[in-house]
Amino acid sequence: MDWSLLGCGRSGHATYAPAEAELRERLSAPTAAGPAWRCLRCGTFVPGEPAGSGPAAAAPHVRRGKDVRSAFILRVFAVERYFRVLIFGVAAFAVWRFEYARASIDATFDREYPLVRTLLSQLGYDVDRSKLVGLVQHALTMSSASITLIAALLAAYAAVEVVEGTGLWLGKRWGEYFAMVVTSLGLPYEIYDLANKITATRVIFFVINLALVLYLVITKRLFGLRGGRRAYEARLRRESILQATITAAGAARAAGPAGSVPDGPGQGEPAEPAAEPA
Repeated sequence: MDWSLLGCGRSGHATYAPAEAELRERLSAPTAAGPAWRCLRCGTFVPGEPAGSGPAAAAPHVRRGKDVRSAFILRVFAVERYFRVLIFGVAAFAVWRFEYARASIDATFDREYPLVRTLLSQLGYDVDRSKLVGLVQHALTMSSASITLIAALLAAYAAVEVVEGTGLWLGKRWGEYFAMVVTSLGLPYEIYDLANKITATRVIFFVINLALVLYLVITKRLFGLRGGRRAYEARLRRESILQATITAAGAARAAGPAGSVPDGPGQGEPAEPAAEPA
């Protein structure tokens, strides 16, 4: 799959007209419909006005190839993080509201529980062994400070996931480091949970988090791995169409006009007058 073409199909071609004449000449081509400008993402010459113009140094960074694929993968992880924000945000609000409505919930539970237990017992279900009922009973006996602390922890986790998801969605370097560190800190606890009991939910969350950590460290070269940030940025420069054009223009300028011979002794200088006869 050509991820550069996929990116152009989704967001349009990224054409740019540099202010430097030699670069403009290399990034444009005459056509019957007028000048065509080379897309900095997929390399196709696109007729019409460029999407942007100005000094080459001010040109926007355009993701290409593997970088487009990487941005897509990170956004998939970001969506999963936003899903966690929704779950834990709702849970934090529910716990917070539970504290204020606990008296009425307690009264309702005491009034309706015997009837529900009798009805379910006739259907062959022992409600006294239900984990949900046990959780409700335990929650009703908790102190106000404990409930407030749980709500605050759930809200804090949701806030952390907002930052993590936003950093991954935007593809920022700080977001990649933040996501890797935060996710790594939770892996030991997830391993401990799996050691106690293996469930489908725990396995899924563990695999997602482990995959994110490994993907960020390996592909983004975090913490100096595979050459670190310097090697990562060098790869981006090698894949950049604009940077390749700048390099080619510089090489052509250094080589000078085709067929020219550098000045040597006696070339390009006035001839010395002939010596007079003695």
